[in-house]
Amino acid sequence: MGKTGPSKGAYKTEEAQPYLERLRVLRARLVGDATHLADGALNRTGREAAGDLSKMPIHMADIGSDNYEQEFSLDLLAAEQATLAEVDSALARIESGEYGACVECGHRIKKSRLNAIPYTHYCIDCATKRDEESRG
Repeated sequence: MGKTGPSKGAYKTEEAQPYLERLRVLRARLVGDATHLADGALNRTGREAAGDLSKMPIHMADIGSDNYEQEFSLDLLAAEQATLAEVDSALARIESGEYGACVECGHRIKKSRLNAIPYTHYCIDCATKRDEESRG
């Protein structure tokens, strides 16, 4: 919405504290997962990961499997990085006093939703509306 200053729907600092801790733990896990996925996808083939370091030719199907696994890992990495960006955004909203307020309507996001998705930007009504608009 582009508001300046705390939103009326935002949680007070002490109310946001449990989410701050959860977001920090989630962020640390995502960074570790992303690093592991990047190392696996970009640095080693399936044969190398299995310990086969020989230079003997391999079957074309093995190359296809390696390529598929690498592409799958890169897709997972992209998803992890997108979630990491959402977590960083939520941490910034806590810092600015905007956490817990829907960025669309400004109303308070219910704690049950934040417990499920602590990095969400939207209340359930606005999220549902956005989802319907993107499908139709």
